[in-house]
Amino acid sequence: MSTMQRDEALLPRDGAGEVTPEGAAWLASAAPYPRSTLALWEARPGAPVVLPCGSAFDVVNVPAVFGRRMLDRLWGEGAGSGPVAHHRGRMLLFATPGTAHRLPALLDWEEWAGVPPFLCHGTGDAVTVPGLARPEHPAAPRWLVAPDTRRPWLPGPDVLLWACVRAARDAAPADRRLSIFPPADQDAKVYDVSRRR
Repeated sequence: MSTMQRDEALLPRDGAGEVTPEGAAWLASAAPYPRSTLALWEARPGAPVVLPCGSAFDVVNVPAVFGRRMLDRLWGEGAGSGPVAHHRGRMLLFATPGTAHRLPALLDWEEWAGVPPFLCHGTGDAVTVPGLARPEHPAAPRWLVAPDTRRPWLPGPDVLLWACVRAARDAAPADRRLSIFPPADQDAKVYDVSRRR
């Protein structure tokens, strides 16, 4: 079983990698010239396209293994995910506009360790999205959860923060607990003041 088949088998949706015409229309709506993008995909369904972020969606770009853990949490315990693509060893999680600005600030505020460096693409950024057709080569960009409607549900920064924290906890060794508090000083003198005379 190839990596692509295994990844797709773990996702809880049927036809997860197939973009519907409605999903293609939603993706194209982010482009400056949506009809030209749709015409390109009609002529070459497998062609990747560069789309701007910030209006229809933002993208959170994480390492593939960590992204897999996030997806497992989102689908296993959470509300699911929006569209997700795999490109060059990274996962692109599509999110609500504004997430690219808020998520890094929330993670910094929470001071979570164990979250790998990731990129957030928002207003002024662009990302390469896979084509509409499933690629034949396993290393080619592909959809893991493809857009299938004109108004897909997109997670916000709070949902992705929750998934990041859970994924970081899963990745931590069993003998190390993740906490937002600094480790206790092992040489500190502790006095029992619960029994006073």
